[in-house]
Amino acid sequence: MPENTEYKASKLDNQGTAYKERLNSWAIARLVPNTQREIVARFRSRSDADGYMQHLRQEMPNASFMVVFDCQREEAVI
Repeated sequence: MPENTEYKASKLDNQGTAYKERLNSWAIARLVPNTQREIVARFRSRSDADGYMQHLRQEMPNASFMVVFDCQREEAVI
């Protein structure tokens, strides 16, 4: 009996995407009114996020940014 390769491919794609999303847990958030935050970019390492945040602060000195570890990202999607 032949295998259903389409099913396996889609299942592996979903697993790969979920793993890739978990890699980028460090994020730069822009602080907006009403105690909300808006994710600007995601990174694999804290040092990459810190470096990009310095760049953002130079480009937009009046905006407020902070580096956050977004560990509940998957729960929010569900």
